[in-house]
Amino acid sequence: MDFAVAMYRENGTWVVRELARDLLTDVETLTHALHRFPGDGGAIAMAAIDEDFFLIVRVSGAATKVLLSDVTAADEWELAASALDVLGLPLPEEVEEEEEADPAGDLGILADFGMSAVDMGILIDEMFEEDLYPDETLSEIARAIGCGEAFDDVVGLTPA
Repeated sequence: MDFAVAMYRENGTWVVRELARDLLTDVETLTHALHRFPGDGGAIAMAAIDEDFFLIVRVSGAATKVLLSDVTAADEWELAASALDVLGLPLPEEVEEEEEADPAGDLGILADFGMSAVDMGILIDEMFEEDLYPDETLSEIARAIGCGEAFDDVVGLTPA
């Protein structure tokens, strides 16, 4: 399941909107799209790619923060490689099968909304240890910041 959503708070209420898949080419394109959304505290994009990794991008004014769940995804995905580029990090060397997936970027990207850097790190570790899908992990993150139900409705995780 590939998807991307934009999330922002307007007058204290979360708004979650689906983003077009053609915005998932690179972080710059995603960042540009986020600037059109209003929001108390900026706008956030959450994207899950091919049951492989997730990306969170947050813009607030001229500032952009990025969190990539798995640096090894940059070997196969342009979107992940562009996240490392924005972060100023090199592409990973050839990935060994046993190589551990590590996140890159700002684990505290959503700390002011209630998801601490420590909690984010624990959740990402659980994603890999328990073989959770990126969409499930993003749903947990959305719950932690107070918009889980709206997130699940938009991405289709709500049971019919």
